[in-house]
Amino acid sequence: MKNFKNIFSVVLLASLSFACTKDFQEVNTDPNKIEKISPGTLLNPIIYEVSSFNTLRADAFTFDIMQVALPFPSVAGGVHRYDISESAGNSTWNTYYRWINNVKEMRAAAIAAQDPNYEAISLTLNAWLYSLLSDSFGDVPMSEAVQGDLGVYQPKFDKQEDIYKTIIADLEKANTLYNTARPMIFGTDILYANNVSNWRKFSNSLRLRLLLRVSKRTEIDAFGKMADIIANPTTNPVFTSNTDAAILKITGVIPNVSPWGRAIDFTTFRATGGFFIDNLNDFVDPRLVRWNSQARTSDGKTNIGYKGIPSGYSGPESQFTYLPSNFNVALVTAPMVNVIMSYAEVEFIKAELAQMGKISGSAATFYQNGVKASVEQWGAVLPANYFTNAKAAYNGTLERIMLQKYYALFFNDYQQWFEYRRTGFPVLPKGAGQLNNQIMPVRFRYPTTVVTNNNANYLKAVNNMGGDDINTKVWWEK
Repeated sequence: MKNFKNIFSVVLLASLSFACTKDFQEVNTDPNKIEKISPGTLLNPIIYEVSSFNTLRADAFTFDIMQVALPFPSVAGGVHRYDISESAGNSTWNTYYRWINNVKEMRAAAIAAQDPNYEAISLTLNAWLYSLLSDSFGDVPMSEAVQGDLGVYQPKFDKQEDIYKTIIADLEKANTLYNTARPMIFGTDILYANNVSNWRKFSNSLRLRLLLRVSKRTEIDAFGKMADIIANPTTNPVFTSNTDAAILKITGVIPNVSPWGRAIDFTTFRATGGFFIDNLNDFVDPRLVRWNSQARTSDGKTNIGYKGIPSGYSGPESQFTYLPSNFNVALVTAPMVNVIMSYAEVEFIKAELAQMGKISGSAATFYQNGVKASVEQWGAVLPANYFTNAKAAYNGTLERIMLQKYYALFFNDYQQWFEYRRTGFPVLPKGAGQLNNQIMPVRFRYPTTVVTNNNANYLKAVNNMGGDDINTKVWWEK
């Protein structure tokens, strides 16, 4: 994957001129180090690098654990069999902290420039990153994190409860900082092209996501806060269409290129999951052909419709007498998208709240809006008779809402996994070859480098959480 930040820095530095001087300090200044950044210098690298990493992780982890896809042929073990290695979360930890540090620099530059829009964006990005990090591990360093410049090399771990209280408060603050009358002058951002109104909608939509995530906990008045956001769209605007959504369009023009160096790697030795395919068949869903190829006879000569392979299967691959459906390679071929947060997700949040009686409005309407938004997000058209199908119609249950939300969260980092852990839906079939007593893992283990280099604080975190295990539930799950 191309490194957007490095390319961006090279382009920036190429525009600088250098003149020789006898001044010792000037002569010994590192010409490759940017001493002062504008609030916009790091914005595009953060958006591109984090969203691209998240898209890769949806492919490498979420698809397998959530029965969207699986390696095929599949050797013993693997994520789809709940065989989660000790190092499975290492890249997540390292990548998010690297970009959290960049967000910190961005916010400092925004405050120095007295630019409220860039400060609000930095708060939004920080909340996005910390939510992903904490939902993946539980307690993580925050208040003392990324302070190596201050000599803090062994930061304490903050409780997830405190992390969520902080990032929700930061998103509330960001909402008040956004100023649509003030232009963004430090370059053009690749997500919204400096549309401050859409940045604000993203911030508040993200706030809905995070409030719903912790809604089982009484320490935060999540339902009250969500109801206030939805009842006051002028004060708290959220996504109202796919054009508002936080979806990065990958153009294919350097440096905005596909995270896949070779798109064919996306489909090599892979099958789509039986659960994933079967529901789309039942729905008679237009996303089926957008996302998947047809299965074929074992000789590869004849298409036999859309048919996947069950996750967590036991026994040899020879038990399957067909070549299963696979993903369409176009999904990772530019032009493509990195999904950060969709409009469909907002509608499904509203559907769930209405179904519980927490907000006014029709849960069925919100549900249908969410399905339609997801279908159209992927370039398909919702059939007029889609909801006359009993398998696709809203039936008044959370299970039905979450089944369609599962598809709306396709290719959206770890969100399918997080939402399954929150609700237990959709109900995923058990595979005879699944390990961990067929129990869905709920977190990554802390990296061994953290265990070794920050052991005292690591042990305090483990004691607070009740263990460092793939079955140790995080605060909002308990």
